[in-house]
Amino acid sequence: MKTVDLIYFNAGGGHRAAALALESVIRDQQRPWRVRCINLVDVLDPQGRFRRVTGMAPEDLYNLRLARGWTLGLAQELKLLQGMIHLGHATLLRRLQAHWLRTEPDLVVSLVPNFNRALFQSLAGALPGVPYVTVLTDLADYPPNFWIEPDQDQHFICGTAKAVAQARATGHGADRVHRSSGMIIRPDFYQPDLLDRRDEQCRHGLDPDRPTGVVMFGGQGSMAMLGIARQLADVQLVLMCGHHRDLARQLRALRPSASHLVVEFTPEVRRHMLLGDFFIGKPGPGSLSEAVQQGLPVVTVRNAWTMPQERYNTDWVREHGLGVVGRSLGKIRPAVDGLLAELDQYRQNLRRVENRAVFEVPAILADILDPQATPQLGLTLPAIAPRRGDRLPMSTAGS
Repeated sequence: MKTVDLIYFNAGGGHRAAALALESVIRDQQRPWRVRCINLVDVLDPQGRFRRVTGMAPEDLYNLRLARGWTLGLAQELKLLQGMIHLGHATLLRRLQAHWLRTEPDLVVSLVPNFNRALFQSLAGALPGVPYVTVLTDLADYPPNFWIEPDQDQHFICGTAKAVAQARATGHGADRVHRSSGMIIRPDFYQPDLLDRRDEQCRHGLDPDRPTGVVMFGGQGSMAMLGIARQLADVQLVLMCGHHRDLARQLRALRPSASHLVVEFTPEVRRHMLLGDFFIGKPGPGSLSEAVQQGLPVVTVRNAWTMPQERYNTDWVREHGLGVVGRSLGKIRPAVDGLLAELDQYRQNLRRVENRAVFEVPAILADILDPQATPQLGLTLPAIAPRRGDRLPMSTAGS
């Protein structure tokens, strides 16, 4: 049995979510692999020294900044982080090579940015011939040295034409750059919709005859949601706070004129998104992809506070007419009003996008792991019952 390692970390949550989604689908497809989800932080700091010294895990500060909305200047800090990774390259190689020699994977799949040079070089040095794959969990790269490293004999799986072009422009051949139809999202987003939406809305105190916005800023929530709820006091909202309990408390203390449902962390994200008609949030690749899969036109923003690796995502929204990109969360009302005025047109545009990446990536990995193997019977992609109408492949929409 072949061993496949999926490398993730917890900064932002999307990398771990993609790893777990892939692990789930690989299991459901009954592929003859042993899949291990590996937290890169545990490999690089197995004794937890950073946590003991600082009182937090390395990714906790990043997640705290997301929750507080302290994202201004992250482009400059990213360069600092990349410089520190470069300075520590020799140490990273030693620790990673020891890990590969001890665990002996047959395929390594990275779902993390910034560390792909050290991950690839350490694997090539410790276990020559073991293939290395980077799956971009962003819609595009943020060069240089974020997702796509030059001069590495490795594979890339890209969810948009933009990312494919970036990989090819960096010198990687067509046989090393693979296209999926979008971002990896959890397989439960593809299950048939068995929810009686009107009954469920009534159960939560929502009016089924009013348009409902779903506000979500990842698993850590964001204090920006408090300002959004105040601006949209007369708009029906489902406010997904994630682990941010203080935010949930403050939202519940508001007295809006329309119903506002405040939800703390729940594994049933899709169930709550099904209550909505449109989505409000930051332009994260995972949340945007989940909203589009559920047929929710999006309202997002792009400005100096937008994380650099997420700026292209707003171009993607505009190019395909999937929603409205505003300039400030502090002035979200015009964007919401504009979207609601054209809601049917945006819904029609969403029907042109199909994303089946979570089912496609295992097949790509199988070809990389054993290119001579005969495709296994019974591994056809599952039928999808989208919430609103039939969809066309994402490639027809240009990326």
